Amino acid sequence: MQNILKIERLSHRYSSTWAIRDINLEIGRNGITGLLGSNGAGKSTTMNIICGALNQTEGRVYINGVDLRREPELAKKEIGFLPQNPPLYTDLTTDEYLRYCAELRRMVESKIKGAVEEAKERCGITHVGGRLIRNLSGGYRQRIGIAQAIIHKPKLVVMDEPTNGLDPNQLIEVRKLIREIAQQHAVLLSSHILSEIHLLCKEIVMIEAGRIVFSDTMDAFDNYMQPHSLLMRVENPPPATDLLKIKGVTRAEFLTATQVRIYFEGDQEVSERLVAASLLHGWRLREISLERGQLDDTFKKLSSQSHQ
Repeated sequence: MQNILKIERLSHRYSSTWAIRDINLEIGRNGITGLLGSNGAGKSTTMNIICGALNQTEGRVYINGVDLRREPELAKKEIGFLPQNPPLYTDLTTDEYLRYCAELRRMVESKIKGAVEEAKERCGITHVGGRLIRNLSGGYRQRIGIAQAIIHKPKLVVMDEPTNGLDPNQLIEVRKLIREIAQQHAVLLSSHILSEIHLLCKEIVMIEAGRIVFSDTMDAFDNYMQPHSLLMRVENPPPATDLLKIKGVTRAEFLTATQVRIYFEGDQEVSERLVAASLLHGWRLREISLERGQLDDTFKKLSSQSHQ
């Protein structure tokens, strides 16, 4: 079956600097593909081109077999886009905003009301339809952003850093929603956080300095990874011995009274287990993130191999 997204030798230059160079990529009709890269690697440039918000310098993008540059309106009918900062009009209610988005998508008037209700139900925001967006939490705003991306039932949903800035409870809810969407749509999701890609994606495309340095399954990517670590900050820290009881945790060392470095290996779910343990035991988790150094080491290893 034809892939929903095909990119051929995609390149883009800002002034004299190439942001991305010779990007080739294909995505099937459902499931989640992760676009992983550090800040400035070229992820947002690639996504903006895929969604037609930016014209590439070179190369082609095909959406469901349609050349995006030659037939942009036809191609964009099959694209839903959630930018890194959701494009919300906070003075509108949720219902008003989603109706406006449906109109922007040139949906048939008779189908708009049903599409709004369906998008709200899928994203768990039916009960906030009449509320002003400005009065909603970050988690609900993100859900509204996702709702506008799927309201016209596109075949491809593109999400740029969709979990950025959410608290641990909101993270779990939004991850679940993204997995549900991927059952009916192809999802391309970007992140600079390796643990997010691990939790959500089966396919991974790794980009660094504007070039793809790895493109394969998550299992294949794991072969490159050494035991890694994360940082966790809690207001009511447990003893290190309690952290070692969490499946996958191999070592825990406190850097301050409230910040701990946790080493783990062979398990993609350790961060979720730590979040669950915090809720259960009242650790009052405030922050959890994969250590940046490990991700950079992986970039360096894969980048060096790609040039051999």
